[in-house]
Amino acid sequence: MGRFSHFLAIDWSGAKGPVQKGIALALSHADGGPPVLVEPGRGWSREDVLALLRNDLPDDTLVGLDLGIALPLTDCGAYFPGSGSALPDAPSLWALIDEICAGDPNLGAQTFVDHPEFKPYFRDGVHTGTHFGCDGAAHGRGRFRVTEHAQAAMGCKPYSNFNLVGAAQVGKSSLTGMRMLHRLRGHLPVWPIDSLPSNGSVIAEIYTSLAALEAGRSASKAKMRSFEALNEALASLGSAQVAGTGPIDDHSSDALLTAAWLRKAGNDSARWKPASLTRDLARTEGWTFGAI
Repeated sequence: MGRFSHFLAIDWSGAKGPVQKGIALALSHADGGPPVLVEPGRGWSREDVLALLRNDLPDDTLVGLDLGIALPLTDCGAYFPGSGSALPDAPSLWALIDEICAGDPNLGAQTFVDHPEFKPYFRDGVHTGTHFGCDGAAHGRGRFRVTEHAQAAMGCKPYSNFNLVGAAQVGKSSLTGMRMLHRLRGHLPVWPIDSLPSNGSVIAEIYTSLAALEAGRSASKAKMRSFEALNEALASLGSAQVAGTGPIDDHSSDALLTAAWLRKAGNDSARWKPASLTRDLARTEGWTFGAI
């Protein structure tokens, strides 16, 4: 394929506050060399990332965002079954979240999960919503998209985007990311909700554990907290190693490894054609790049 010249991996965060310690950005170049952190130590906010993606992105960049770009729909036939919100596709979901959360600073999403119409669909730290499962059944680990079932079949343990509890929760992260995606409409296409363009930059959802699996690590050991572990994984991907010894935070290591993995995988045309991805699924639930 060979159409991308830069690969940007973004480890995202739904945490409160003007700056998110969990955000890290790493960039790799198609010509080779080690992946590099983008302005390490600066302290990124979600709005900083939005500004970079709108104004300062290198040409022909594949941007990997570590968040869910939509909520489940296929399992119940609707994002919010039984509610008054009949949303036809992911961009309409993004627009609704951004509209309801217009007063939340820092692209936050608390107003959405507190909204009386939508609160019952989420599991928070106090109770499990009455619509956390389909048909009012509040049980199990919650609802999953088709791509998250594909992740599980590959050996990962995905979490429901309706889950707001615990360190592994992804709900707030995904909802804040959807606000950003809404604000990028008209600036950057988001695959597969938008078709993959023949040139230019594009955003794709990533799951850093998939990069770790391909680098020879197990899902239970996907996090790398030393330069030595990171460089071993980079070598497995055929990437040049990064300078450093001793501890490294896992947000930085996730971003660095995934930037190298995107370079290896992003120009492989077969990766853009997962067998289970229909057009209806693409526009409503999206897909995780690398899931098969």
